[in-house]
Amino acid sequence: MSDTTRVAVLGAGSWGTALAAVLARHGSDTCLWGRDAAQMTALAAAHRNLRYLPELELPDTLAFTHDLSRALANVDVVLIVVPSHAFATLLLQIEPLLPAQAAIAWATKGFEPGTGRFLHELVGARYPGRPAAVVTGPSFAREVAQGLPTALTVHALDATFAQQLAALLHGPALRAYSGTDVLGAELGGAMKNVLAVATGAADGMQLGLNARAGLITRGMNEMLRLGVALGAHAETLMGLAGLGDLVLTCTGDLSRNRRLGMALGRGVPLAQALAEIGQVVESVLSAEEVVRLAERLDLDLPISFHVRAVLRGEMTPSEGLRALLAREQKPEYPSGLFESR
Repeated sequence: MSDTTRVAVLGAGSWGTALAAVLARHGSDTCLWGRDAAQMTALAAAHRNLRYLPELELPDTLAFTHDLSRALANVDVVLIVVPSHAFATLLLQIEPLLPAQAAIAWATKGFEPGTGRFLHELVGARYPGRPAAVVTGPSFAREVAQGLPTALTVHALDATFAQQLAALLHGPALRAYSGTDVLGAELGGAMKNVLAVATGAADGMQLGLNARAGLITRGMNEMLRLGVALGAHAETLMGLAGLGDLVLTCTGDLSRNRRLGMALGRGVPLAQALAEIGQVVESVLSAEEVVRLAERLDLDLPISFHVRAVLRGEMTPSEGLRALLAREQKPEYPSGLFESR
């Protein structure tokens, strides 16, 4: 990459805006793209994201556009930050506009709805041979945009590209690590949203801190067993991409997935809870795909299975809790960590 890297951040929600602000502050020539022309005009005029981060002033050097061809002109890195259900469509949209030298990265967490494919599989199928990386870790957009201390991790099959992208993000308040376990990094970022619904529901039912800690710990066990069965590295899931993001999402009230669980735990219907949150809640789709993967591998992941059942309306959170508590007594790790059921 050149001394001044041109980056297009695609997706002008809270997380895309926060990452674009970080990259611009750290010296990258950054353009933030959103599909809503009126929103992008307002962003350019106010240098604030009045919908998602209204109180935070954005860097003067950050550019804004709703024109995808302008955003991608001569770009070195494309950073995709849209909901998982829009990811594949955007990959198709950018194909005729993407410069030959451009690398692809994404900070989207989730799976392709309906297939359970990881996002790196979509990127690899459409753009074979291009450097590609996922940006993930415990990070609320608002705190990143405010410049509060944060640690992220960047994973790519090409270790050099992972390090280069991490260097663009790294700065005084943001510590960026790198690695090469793309599958593990993606699984952690997707699965923690499902588990946060469970802990949120327990808190919504006022079950106490002991219950929350138990759900986080047993949820971590489910993440590790599924990850290792898929070929992920255990250390990735015990790091920022897994455990770090899990703890943040299960305990921080800025988490949409936790807030959804809390509302369900209080008896609020799913449709009403989603409407009150007003943004995409990835766990609704991710729960289906996590269970699909577990069933394919013949793994029993009781917390994840019960979250899916609650989101489908097949049981209430209290019924899910009773079912978990009714499971048989057994050793915590009957056959070692990764073989336990």
